Amino acid sequence: MVPPRPVVHAAVFALAALQALASDTFIAAVYEHAVILPRAAHKTVSPEDALALMNRNMDILEGAIREAAQQGARIIVTPEDGIYGWVFTREAIYPYLEDIPDPEVNWIPCTDPTRFAPAPVLERLSCMARNNSIYVVANIGDKKSCNSSDPSCPSDGRYQYNTNVVFDSEGKLVARYHKYNLFRQETQFNYPKEPEAVTFETPFGKFGIFTCFDILFREPAVVLVSELQVDTVLFPTAWMNVLPFLTAVEFHSAWAMGMRVNLLSANTHNIRMSMTGSGLFTPGGAAAYYYNSETEEGRLLVAELSARPRLSPTYPPAVNWSSYATSVKNFTEDNTFLGAVRRDIFTFSELKHEDGNYTVCQKDLCCHLTYRMSNKNNDEIYVLGAFDGLHGSVIKYHWQVCTLLKCRSTDLSTCGQPVETAQTKFDMFSLSGTFGTNYVFPEVLYSGVQLAPGEFEVLPDGRLESKNSTSKPLLTATLFGRCYEKDLKHPLRNSP
Repeated sequence: MVPPRPVVHAAVFALAALQALASDTFIAAVYEHAVILPRAAHKTVSPEDALALMNRNMDILEGAIREAAQQGARIIVTPEDGIYGWVFTREAIYPYLEDIPDPEVNWIPCTDPTRFAPAPVLERLSCMARNNSIYVVANIGDKKSCNSSDPSCPSDGRYQYNTNVVFDSEGKLVARYHKYNLFRQETQFNYPKEPEAVTFETPFGKFGIFTCFDILFREPAVVLVSELQVDTVLFPTAWMNVLPFLTAVEFHSAWAMGMRVNLLSANTHNIRMSMTGSGLFTPGGAAAYYYNSETEEGRLLVAELSARPRLSPTYPPAVNWSSYATSVKNFTEDNTFLGAVRRDIFTFSELKHEDGNYTVCQKDLCCHLTYRMSNKNNDEIYVLGAFDGLHGSVIKYHWQVCTLLKCRSTDLSTCGQPVETAQTKFDMFSLSGTFGTNYVFPEVLYSGVQLAPGEFEVLPDGRLESKNSTSKPLLTATLFGRCYEKDLKHPLRNSP
């Protein structure tokens, strides 16, 4: 029996309302993968042996993709180097590479595998996406032939690129990105001639993509968010954790908050190389994250995110990172001393009392701290530190950092050295700095390398403040600034 017309209208309206509501959020997944590595990455193997290894890794990734889809995920990100590993020579990685066409060719490798040169990895990834009705993000290697008419062509006649690919829920190749900022050990790959700002639209938001070391530079990371206005960034990475400021979950969560965008970060898992730490990060903090330096197991993370965070009523306001710090007079300074965080020379001041106000300056940066400890441990020393200068031995880029951190021991010379545990909690802290950049990333890290979602906030005037007493002992509270315009010219890019 056909219902009366008003009821039909009401039902249609209710369905439309539900669809509109559903589009406001989406479920996403990342998978931290313990990669099965080649026995000897510096030795060249046959294409058959290379594919056999990649299939072993893809067997595991396929299980994670299937599970994520069963949990309702619309998209899943897998790690950089997640299909074959790392530390190859240029020659040794060649059997693992495939020629990846431009997505404009409108290709579904799963249903049309012979359209281009054989590409069994692309075909299998496409089928994983299609068979599970989920967007799949993976990192593989691309090869492109060149010849002497190209003055930049390498002597072996080919370019090799560290490459991300994205397949939609039908298995179609919708994005291809060549990593622009290679880590210095990636000698098996070439630098692209120009940075690629890769985006694609979905029913659940606009996405951008880049890889690992890219996150520390303006191109393409900042361009995607600030100029192209993506909602969510996809981030395959093989990140080696470096305390006190650059552990994966610490910095990637801070980057998402500082840029006010979703970041889906999938790390490789190899505790021997300090690789762990993945998460689904939002402008308001971590929706889900994983850090484990004890086991050799991978981990699937699934969380519901805002599809268009800029339209969310909880979207954080813009921050003037220097407003508060430049409006107040410097607090009373105790004696300062210099200390090294890796090779960077910080200016430090010891926090000698359970509460107080401190200012530490270096060059153009002054860092202000107000704090109160709840249980100062006599065996622990905390300092306020400032750094304003170039970081890096080969690739030099400019940092401005204000940090409250725990020293490794009561010897002041250990301040800035890596430390993973603490015993001192804080009733409150408020940290600010006279930053010369709008790109500042707020980090709070607790004992055991754990995040503090929901326990701190950034005020519109640039103060990083605890909301209440810290629930766990504090390792560091840091404002990490990047002055991209002061970076030195890249010494390696555009050379064969």
